[in-house]
Amino acid sequence: MANESLETITEHERILQEIESTDTACVGPTLRSVYDDQPNAHKRFMEKLDARIRNHDREIEKMCNFHHQGFVDAITELLKVRADAEKLMGQVSDTNRRLQDAGREVTAQTEEVIRCRIQQRNMATTVEKLQLCIPGETPHLCKNLTVKLKLHAVQKQVTLSCAKPLYGLNGRTPLHHNGLSTEAADDEEMDEEVLTVQDLVDFSPVYRCLHIYTVLGDRETFENYYRKQRKKQARLVLQPQSNMHETVEGYRKYFNQIVGFFVVEDHILHATQGLVTRAFTDELWNMALSKIIAVLRTHSSYCNDPDLVLELKNLIVIFADTLQGYGFPVNRLFDLLFEVRDQYNETLLKKWALVFRDIFEQDNYSPIPVENEEEYKAVISRFPFHDAEIEKQQFPKKLPMSQSVPQIYSQVKEFIYASLKFSESLHRSSTEIDDMLRKSTNLLLTRTLSSCLQNLIKKPHIGLTELVQIIINTTHLEHACKYLEDFITNITNVSPETVHTTRLYGLSTFKDARHAAEGEIYTKLNQKIDEFIQLADYEWGMAESDGRASGYLMDLINFLRSTFQVFTHLPGKVAQTACMSACKHLATSLMQMLLDTELKQISIIDIIIFASSEPVPGFQGDTLQLAFIDLRQLLDLFMVWDWSTYLADYGQPTSKYLRVNPSTALALLEKMKDTSKKNIIFSQFRKNDRDKQKLIETVVKQLRSLVNGMSQHS
Repeated sequence: MANESLETITEHERILQEIESTDTACVGPTLRSVYDDQPNAHKRFMEKLDARIRNHDREIEKMCNFHHQGFVDAITELLKVRADAEKLMGQVSDTNRRLQDAGREVTAQTEEVIRCRIQQRNMATTVEKLQLCIPGETPHLCKNLTVKLKLHAVQKQVTLSCAKPLYGLNGRTPLHHNGLSTEAADDEEMDEEVLTVQDLVDFSPVYRCLHIYTVLGDRETFENYYRKQRKKQARLVLQPQSNMHETVEGYRKYFNQIVGFFVVEDHILHATQGLVTRAFTDELWNMALSKIIAVLRTHSSYCNDPDLVLELKNLIVIFADTLQGYGFPVNRLFDLLFEVRDQYNETLLKKWALVFRDIFEQDNYSPIPVENEEEYKAVISRFPFHDAEIEKQQFPKKLPMSQSVPQIYSQVKEFIYASLKFSESLHRSSTEIDDMLRKSTNLLLTRTLSSCLQNLIKKPHIGLTELVQIIINTTHLEHACKYLEDFITNITNVSPETVHTTRLYGLSTFKDARHAAEGEIYTKLNQKIDEFIQLADYEWGMAESDGRASGYLMDLINFLRSTFQVFTHLPGKVAQTACMSACKHLATSLMQMLLDTELKQISIIDIIIFASSEPVPGFQGDTLQLAFIDLRQLLDLFMVWDWSTYLADYGQPTSKYLRVNPSTALALLEKMKDTSKKNIIFSQFRKNDRDKQKLIETVVKQLRSLVNGMSQHS
């Protein structure tokens, strides 16, 4: 029984411990075990439970008694603080009210200052932009407005494809290949309000990531990751397509994706407070700018189409203005435009070289015929021609220049217009634009047109008549240069008297071309003379000459006379020089004919008559006859047979035969010694002296002595 009582007590202790330590949901099964035990065991358990409760009550009472005094003290202190807190709260409220009253006026003044500064900044920006627009006057201003409209289009079409790993994750706004949303692409051509970057891009993934890393205390890790990834993406954006230079769309796509990248970075810079810094964006932009300039410099050099280069320039201007609006420095881009301008001018020069060549090839090199007043006005409307004498003439009449002159003049003006297109929207003053136009026009005249004229003059099909017309044409084009000066002045509104204004020095082009044409005239005349002389064929069977020139030489004389008749349209000095040059060359050729071992007989009487006839007016005295002085004195010596005088006066300045060289005279006498030939040269000059062979021998010996003495002396 004692054992049972002990077991019951132990069991009751276990049950009490379970009740104290177990969840109340498990108390039921535990209590059931009490009733399943021996009879009346539950009464003993209840007594045990009451005892345990009284024990816990005593422990609770002890604990309360232990902490009661501290609690009472804390309540007492709190009651004391409440009064002070109420007093402090009143003081704080009063201080806050007084601060609000004092700061209300300061706040109003601050807001007014901010508003005034915004107005001041806007006014300064407006004045600056207006000053940039003033030099170009109304057309230039209209072009600037057009550029601004295009700038909005660029902002609207920014390419954001390279940023997709960061902010294209939401899946809500599908993007096209050019970075525009579907809705934006559909409305691209419509004149709606310009969409901002927030409208096109969902930045929430970036913001969430930044917030999470910040809460976790690891913001720096995300910042470094973001910046590293954006540098990689920037390099991808800056990589151009290999055929980008072939179409304007290639350049446009390249610029759009770069604009998109940096517009996003600018937004992140201002929206996230430290995810990127101005130093980081500046570093990215400087790296990008160097790459952009290198790419554009390379690809623009491949462009041969001036229209494409002009489109590229417009895109660069829009691109630069857009990025400048976001605070990125773009001076280097405008410096690059000067290189692109040079490339543009080169493509223009190549294009106009073909234009000039076609004009020269289609010209008939004849004076322009005008049948009536209408045709006359049509010509002078394209070319500034004024001549009082020609204006007095009755119709039909001819203008001195050929049809290529007004065409060349019109094309030079077209070139100036084309060159001006590049200067638009470059934010340059009228003086700078005027200087650019004059320099490019000088290049057109002195390089392109000059080269075309020089090549034209050397062409085989250009004869003497054409050369004369070219000289006349270049004279009129030279006179027209002053009108080109006025033309440039009118379109740039810059006075030619302005300091440092570049002058048109293209006058040298026409002077050089005219001198080249004159030289070619002299060369072709001499070649024609040589052709006539080479065709000369004398009959070996002629017994005696009748004292007249051969038919070939008569043809030559007639050719020269008709040619010099054409030269009447040339300036006097040119015609006289050509005539003198031809006569000197003819005299030299005839002298060579006399000394030719195969020559049978020749007469130059008509040649001398030709020289005496003054085929070109303006020669003084016997100037033209001096070209034949060597021949005349030689012939006089043989005709008069005045050897004693020649030998006696030889070497004297007053000698009648001063121009006769002993070697030449000896060569002719040697040919006369051969009496076995029936065709004796100059036989008509010595009909009565055929038996004077001894005299000839004596003269020959004396001439040989002179020649030998001359050779030993030399």
